[in-house]
Amino acid sequence: MAPPPPIRSVGVLGAGRVGRALAQLARDAGLAVTIAGSQDAEQITAATTADAVILAIPLAKYRTLPAPDLNTALVIDAMNYWWELDGRLPDFEDASTSSSEVVAAFLEGARVVKAFNHASVWELENLAAAPGDPQRRALAVAGDDADDVAAVAALVDAMGFDPVPAGPLKEGVRFEPNTEAFGADATAQELQETLDDFWESQRGRVVARARARTTTGMQEPPTSLG
Repeated sequence: MAPPPPIRSVGVLGAGRVGRALAQLARDAGLAVTIAGSQDAEQITAATTADAVILAIPLAKYRTLPAPDLNTALVIDAMNYWWELDGRLPDFEDASTSSSEVVAAFLEGARVVKAFNHASVWELENLAAAPGDPQRRALAVAGDDADDVAAVAALVDAMGFDPVPAGPLKEGVRFEPNTEAFGADATAQELQETLDDFWESQRGRVVARARARTTTGMQEPPTSLG
């Protein structure tokens, strides 16, 4: 099977510090970059035509995304649910699902892959490194399509980090806020071990119980863990 075509252009929706850091990493990798703030309709339209579109807006505003323009697009979800900042959002209070699955359901037709969300903005701004550097940091990648995951993993690599495939999109729950992987300053091996240990963690037990209850038809109460 032929490898997926390389990502040569990146659109970043979100012009805050995270969006700007990701845009700079993409430029440093030699990619064409369009970055768009929430009020720049023309730039938003241009950004959605890129080979890959990175979502870097506050997650509370995900329903403002131009869903029709992202139909069939390769979309990289770099957003996080911060109830402390955004307030309680019922869409993201169900521990049985990941935030990226909620986003993917809204962006019907988009090919959503989760990546970049668990690195701090300081890490994105300062710790990108060449392949083979023993201090190179790792970033997890989760998605339902193997070709899309491979394409995003190659992008992560080009932007200065070791990609660690984490499984289908629902497994993005293993590197959301309130997990050991979130914000971890980890090599690829260390990150893989942390992801593998997720189900033994407090958050992992909460998620596993919620998923089991969903499967059996029992209702899981909302959790304050986000």
